[in-house]
Amino acid sequence: MAGHSKWANIQHRKGRQDEKRGKIWTRIIREITVAARAGGGDLSTNPRLRLAVDRAKAANMPADRVKYNIDKATGSVEGITYEEIRYEGYGIGGAAIIVDTMTDNKVRTVAEVRHAFAKFGGNMGTEGSVAFQFKHCGQIIFAPGQSEDKVMEIALESGADDVVTDDDGAIEVITSVADFEAVKNALEAAGLTPDDAQVTMRAENPIEVTGDDAARMQKLLDAIEDLDDVQEVYHNAELDTEDL
Repeated sequence: MAGHSKWANIQHRKGRQDEKRGKIWTRIIREITVAARAGGGDLSTNPRLRLAVDRAKAANMPADRVKYNIDKATGSVEGITYEEIRYEGYGIGGAAIIVDTMTDNKVRTVAEVRHAFAKFGGNMGTEGSVAFQFKHCGQIIFAPGQSEDKVMEIALESGADDVVTDDDGAIEVITSVADFEAVKNALEAAGLTPDDAQVTMRAENPIEVTGDDAARMQKLLDAIEDLDDVQEVYHNAELDTEDL
């Protein structure tokens, strides 16, 4: 299937994440904490924790720090209790935005998220106002130039739901959340190393945002992502990176 061109957006997002490496570690630690507390500290029986630890390794987090935070979450060390809260809203041009947070003070968090939306041209919505425009799924991305036939063969044989080739040649493998690890492992075993792989909220109907609107949208996204309690920000805006 042919799809929207999103490779430039992916590279742009990864570049901005690299600039905020310290904040990425903080978010990964919170995810490890919540995953371990909910499902235990055994990686073999806790897929959410396995994904969090994989993210920690990809971000070059030391193994002893990972272990400490797992122990902390499972009761070996006294710690803070985090609550997961999702907010929804609208960005520039009506673009849909989902904000996932982990917080020990939800009054503070909602005030900060609402302020960021209002200050940079967005609007907070109610629960469910935009979530229907996204699909909770696994997403595995290969850079342009990878063999589409080989990716498609391995992905579909190992349980992927779909394989989408974007306009710029990037290949996107879409899986259920349950099958994400199996498909990713099968692709890597076949020598196909993805450039990006995560369980995400995938926009079903992306919208193009260009010119001044693209720059304004990026400022809004940056303001939300910079909040200490924010874990992930999902949106359906395909930004023209030349305008940023």
